[in-house]
Formats: sequence, structure tokens, C-alpha cells
Amino acid sequence: MGAAEPLPLPLPDKPSIAVLPFANMSGDPEQEYFVDGMVEEIITALSRIRWLFVIARNSSFTYKGRAVDVKQVGRELGVRYVLEGSVRKAGTRVRITGQLIDALTGTHLWADRFDGSLEDVFELQDRVAVSVSGVIEPALQAAEMRRSATRPTADLTAYDLYLRALAIFFPITKDRIFQALGLLEQAIAIDPHYGPALAWAALCHLHLTLNGWAQTPETNHRKADDLSRQALQATQDDPGVLANAALVRAQLGEDIGAMARLVDRALALNPSFARGWYLSGLLRVFAGQHDLAIEHLETALRLSPRVWVSPCPRWVRPISSNTGLMKRRRICSWPSRTIPVFPTHTALSPRAMLIWDGSTKHARSSQSCARLSLWSCRTFCRGRNPADRELYLSGLRLAAGEAT
Repeated sequence: MGAAEPLPLPLPDKPSIAVLPFANMSGDPEQEYFVDGMVEEIITALSRIRWLFVIARNSSFTYKGRAVDVKQVGRELGVRYVLEGSVRKAGTRVRITGQLIDALTGTHLWADRFDGSLEDVFELQDRVAVSVSGVIEPALQAAEMRRSATRPTADLTAYDLYLRALAIFFPITKDRIFQALGLLEQAIAIDPHYGPALAWAALCHLHLTLNGWAQTPETNHRKADDLSRQALQATQDDPGVLANAALVRAQLGEDIGAMARLVDRALALNPSFARGWYLSGLLRVFAGQHDLAIEHLETALRLSPRVWVSPCPRWVRPISSNTGLMKRRRICSWPSRTIPVFPTHTALSPRAMLIWDGSTKHARSSQSCARLSLWSCRTFCRGRNPADRELYLSGLRLAAGEAT
């Protein structure tokens, strides 16, 4: 009679992943060091994601050279997700492929490939590790949202409520913000020190105020201020909390340089945090640091080209392009028809700036939105550089049908 199969390890109380050794498809044993080093760098990069439980290298590498079933790996290591891949070399060129799998169901969640040169091995390892981590973070979060959506309402935890709020938040509308805020308030009631829920609730109150949806704007303004402070007090090492709270506090008028440094700290904790680069770019736009803003916005787009890091991934290029327009030069080519139209002041930024690209008719197409954005910009002082602020306001005045 054979030995009984060991019982599966219980899943941790947060998302969990194992990165298996990548297969060396080049047939060159000397490339093993590069392949193993690549996986180690990916494990290190994923370990910087505070809400993710990552299996250590020594455990995941016990599967090296073995044909494995990801469901078995999930049971033996107690993880929900498994990342596997391969490396193929041709001359000095190398292609790395990876795929993310739900170990409970065997479902493929994400797959991509990365090409590079072996002339600088360490630079290539770093670049691929950051890219993989940057793409996997939002992919995992999206998978967790879908998983949470299937749970019975009676079993919801603070984390589940937080995930459901994130799933509702974008695209930003009045109803979605109120729904998300209700879920976040339930999460905070369960865990008053849950930093991510506090920070996103602060963002909800900020949007209610900015978009003119608040019955008593001063109340929502105060709640955004209080919740962002509470989030920072509750969590000092969560990049998402630091970046979101910094954006809220910058919009409320706190020192823009100090808030940019707060986002810099978030990016030091997790250099592959795509949303962090996006928010850093926005703060640099507000501060009038155009070159840095463009660099950070494009980094966000490169890290997460398909999964949201903002209301819409397509917004990054328009905002980056607008930043270039503030410098009186076109940085990116972006057809006006691709600019998203949502009934919020935040969506108007790309549209209003089209005026300096000879597209006044597009900017004039939503006067009520423009008037709201004018009020918001005047009230919350979005641009701290006087020249940029006046350029932006003059565009909004044209869009709103006001005399300039």
C-alpha cells in the first residue's frame, strides 16, 4: 500500500504565488545561470508587492528539471497562482516567455514574451523582472476581483469588500463612486486600520468634491483629508497607500514637492508599481516638471500597457501629450477621436488641451463639463506652475464658451 498523499497546504490570507524555474529551451547548459538568475530577480520584484505572498526561491526551485502539474504545485506549496516560463537563445538574442496560471482551476490568466540582448545580462534580467512584475500586479488584482465577486455576501471580509470597491471604481461616474465608497466604508467598519481601504475611500470623497457630486463639498473635503491622513498613519510601507494618499493630499493643496517625494518612496518600495508611476507623472504635471512627468507617464504605460493603472490605460498618452503641449511641442501623436469622453472633469484634461493642436471643435463639444472643470481647477489649484495653470485655464475657458 503506497504512502498517503500529503494534505494540501492551506492558502494564506492574502493572494499567493510561486514562481517556478523557467525552462532553458536553448539547449545550452551554460545558460542555466542566466535562466535561474532571471527567476530570482522576478521573485525579488514580486516580493516588493506588499499584498502578495511569494514563495521563497528555495521552495519553488525544488521543481527544477521536473515536469509538473500546476494544480499539484498549488496544493504542495499552498499558493493560488503559479508563474512559469521559458527562455530561448539565438546568438546574442534571447526571448523570455511567461504565463500566469490559477493553480486551483488551471486557468491561464496572462501570457507575454520579452526580447532582449545578452550583451548586458544583468541589465536584461533587471528589465524583464520589473516588466513581469509590473504586468502581473494588475493582472493578479483583476483575478482577485473576479474571485471575490463569486463569494457569498455573508462571507465577505474587509479585503473582499475592498476588492469589490476597486472593481466598481473605474470608469469614474457618480453612481460608481458612491457604490465604491459604500463598500469601502463597510471594509473600514470591519478593520478601521486597513490602509488600502482608507486611501481609496479618501479618493472617493475627493472625486465627489472635484466633480460637483457632493451635497456638502466641505464635508467630503474634510473626509478626504481625514481618511488620507489615517491611511498614512495605518500603513507606512504600502506603495499603493502612499501613492493614493499623496495624490489626495496634493489635490487638497498640500506641498506638491512633499507629496511627490511620498510617491518616490512608494516607487522605491516597488519600482514596478505601474499606478505609482502614473500618479507620479500626474503630480509632476501639477508641479510643472514636464520632462519628468512625460518620463513617468510613459513608464506607467510601458509597465502596464493593457491592464488599468488609471481610469483608462489610454489616458496615459493623452496626458503625456498634453504635458508636451504645455511645453509648446507635440510629444506623442494621439488622434482626437481616441480621447475618452466621460462626464467628469478629469476626463476633460486631454480634450481641453486639444485646442493647441488645432482641435478647438472637440474641446467645445462638452461645455457643461468644461464649466465644471473650470470650477474644479480654480478651486483646487491643479497646476502649481503659473504659466501652465493659465495655459490650461485658457483652454478650459474656450471649451466652456467663455470669453478669453
